[in-house]
Amino acid sequence: MITVTFPDGNQRTYDEGTTAMDVAMSISHGLARNILSGTYDGQTIELNDPLITDGTLQFFTWNDDGGKKAFWHSSAHVLAQAILHFYPEAKLTIGPAIEKGFYYDVDFGDEMISEKDFEKIEKQMMEFARQKFEFKLRAVTKAEALEAYKNNPYKTEIIENLEDGTITFCDHADFTDLCRGGHIPHTGYIKAVKIMNVAGAYWRGDENKPQLTRVYGVSFMKAAELKEYLELLEEAKKRDHRKLGKELELFTFSQRVGQGLPLWLPKGAMLRERLENFLKRAQNKAGYSPVITPHIGNKELYVCSGHYSKYGKDSFQPIHTPEEGEEYLLKPMNCPHHCELYKATPKSYKDLPVRFAEFGTVYRYEQSGELHGLTRVRGFTQDDAHIFCTPDQLKDEFKNVIDLVLYIFKTLDFKDYTAQVSLRDPEKPEKYIGSDENWVKAEAAIIEAADEKGLNTAVEYGEAAFYGPKLDFMVKDALGRSWQLGTIQVDYNLPERFELEYKGSDNQEHRPVMIHRAPFGSMERFVAVLLEHCGGNFPLWLTPEQVKILPVSDKYNDYAKEVAQFLEISDIRALVDERNEKIGRKIRDAEVSKTPFMLIVGEKEVDSGQLSVRRHGQGDQGAMSKEKFIKLIADEVSQLIE
Repeated sequence: MITVTFPDGNQRTYDEGTTAMDVAMSISHGLARNILSGTYDGQTIELNDPLITDGTLQFFTWNDDGGKKAFWHSSAHVLAQAILHFYPEAKLTIGPAIEKGFYYDVDFGDEMISEKDFEKIEKQMMEFARQKFEFKLRAVTKAEALEAYKNNPYKTEIIENLEDGTITFCDHADFTDLCRGGHIPHTGYIKAVKIMNVAGAYWRGDENKPQLTRVYGVSFMKAAELKEYLELLEEAKKRDHRKLGKELELFTFSQRVGQGLPLWLPKGAMLRERLENFLKRAQNKAGYSPVITPHIGNKELYVCSGHYSKYGKDSFQPIHTPEEGEEYLLKPMNCPHHCELYKATPKSYKDLPVRFAEFGTVYRYEQSGELHGLTRVRGFTQDDAHIFCTPDQLKDEFKNVIDLVLYIFKTLDFKDYTAQVSLRDPEKPEKYIGSDENWVKAEAAIIEAADEKGLNTAVEYGEAAFYGPKLDFMVKDALGRSWQLGTIQVDYNLPERFELEYKGSDNQEHRPVMIHRAPFGSMERFVAVLLEHCGGNFPLWLTPEQVKILPVSDKYNDYAKEVAQFLEISDIRALVDERNEKIGRKIRDAEVSKTPFMLIVGEKEVDSGQLSVRRHGQGDQGAMSKEKFIKLIADEVSQLIE
């Protein structure tokens, strides 16, 4: 007999050799129908494999990331099977699950695949799926694996880097693939598939290696879910920040300026400025001091911080000066500069905490294929701050930063978020700097602070910064997509490397603890996410143009300008549309530009002194006095940023 322990601590005994699926059936048939994958003692298992030792069993359904991962990984096998059905000479490489769906990288040789081939591949995948082929994992020797893939240099390269005794194949129907495991029970769970697109991808991500064809797909357990997903994608296209940014004249890019270097147009610059001022006001109340640091720094600064050894080879190359041996780097991080600011004057425990805040622009080299609008750029501005405090102050300071992040989310209507506790990868200690003792203290402080604030948290190993663990806020937008916005990091290591000190109450020198925080993350990424979240309909306090005044003909332009001046005295941003166009066209254009309010100005308004008010997306709001309209705006703005 074996004892199976469940995540809630309950235990049951079963005959040795019982499968995870048998265990699920013994609990309930409903559970058995819904589970897609599982782990035993934290290791991924196949649901039909026998359990032969005591252990802890965890099941995953479609509602769990583990369930979706197994479902989409299994779907990648079926995609590969269908590809070989039509292209038997193709060479398969890897086919993982990704955040939404899966892909398979394939060397098609002289064959070409395009959108016209998608439908036949989808139909063949569903034909295979309907036959309910069981996924079976089997161990093979290294020699057997190499023999099986002797004509596939990609699989051979993977196998040569594996240890004998750790290699497994996955079989379903007459199809076999090199695989570590983690599958749904059989192909019949797949009820709907869609090939999304194809793209080029270098083998191993190395541009010096062969270029492959990456076939992207997505699959679901219900046809209705695929329909809903495709409708969501259409809505996402409408909300694409690159499309809206162009339509609303917020930002642009120029090949002459350089890839990944955004240029902010006047409306976008005003939007950014208001976001910055909003955070500056909040930071001022929280006791932050503004600082400014240069866009470059001596290479030795980043050698000291550890950034150069970790990222130097993949960053912008050093800037050489006429002075022999003198090298500078474009600033990849603000924190080393802030460490030097801290060192500029002696500190006592009475001076702490010290909170330096800067909207600092940094530069990181991203490969051109990874650049994406404002979400992945080479030059971006972080709403950066660094808090230097005593160990006793650490938890309270960390909790105060959490409050600041939540205030921002509330103001900008981000309601659905999870706090991700990002810890070290215990299997790869070489990725990190600093002592185990300091890492343990830093990780404990984050976990305790998040718990005391009652946050909905999830732990992710391997997501820590190289110098310390962090709390990342994963926010879902209006379309249910998850974004990492806002981060708080605890760091014992940079104070050590920069030899930062303060004099304690015992008159001895001590090391401060450092908190890195950026509630927006970066201005570029935050604006992109906000733009897609609200579909370009920014909160009234934030939108570049709050009001458009629309004269019904040229003879009312002067009165429209008087109204604009009257509004501007009350800090309402108003613009007169003086074009020689019909009023219907002006209204349509104002709607397209997502201007929150439109004021129609004609003979009736001039005679009465009132305003005819329209609201974006809501239509006519009736007539009201200028004073009433100003109060309407003021009340709404105050509610939004209270």
